[in-house]
Amino acid sequence: MRRFAALLLRSFLQGLLILSPIAITAYVIYTVFSSVDNLVPFVPRGLGFVIIIVVVTVIGYLGTRFFVGRLLFDGFDYLLERIPGIKYIYSSIKDVLDSFVGDKKRFNRPVYVCVNLHPEIWRIGFMTQKDMATLGMMGKVAVYMPHAYAISGWVIVVEEKYVKPITKMNAAEAMKFAVSGGITSSEEERQHDKPHWGA
Repeated sequence: MRRFAALLLRSFLQGLLILSPIAITAYVIYTVFSSVDNLVPFVPRGLGFVIIIVVVTVIGYLGTRFFVGRLLFDGFDYLLERIPGIKYIYSSIKDVLDSFVGDKKRFNRPVYVCVNLHPEIWRIGFMTQKDMATLGMMGKVAVYMPHAYAISGWVIVVEEKYVKPITKMNAAEAMKFAVSGGITSSEEERQHDKPHWGA
């Protein structure tokens, strides 16, 4: 009876391990879809999502392909960056978004940072400023270090000699490795760990 109960428990936990990532991913997708869809009221379910995607795509196209569109959006941008109070919120959000997906991506230089010498401890981060001389910190660089399992992080300023570029991971892989607490596996490892049916 005990062995049967242990088998049931193991099977249940294994089922959780298999289904949890799928369920959480599906929930996140549904929540995003539902939130975007509800931005356009009084339309059939799903049509609001399509309308928002089309509008955002058209605005992005007009803002990058046509002089008049770029002029219009630049003017609106200029206005928002000069309204007291609003300018701080707007410029902060804009800088963060630009850092991830804009033309001025900042989180695209993954580096190792030595944060302790004895014993030697290295952390993964992203160099955001190559020169801190304007703030009176000669020979120092700014590195953003994300927290594991959180959309947050902190910025440290260290001497350049304690920073070295990561060559075996791209920016996306380095971010994934850092925020997963170092337990994420590479594509090569995932392929190796897959069960080989018929082997």
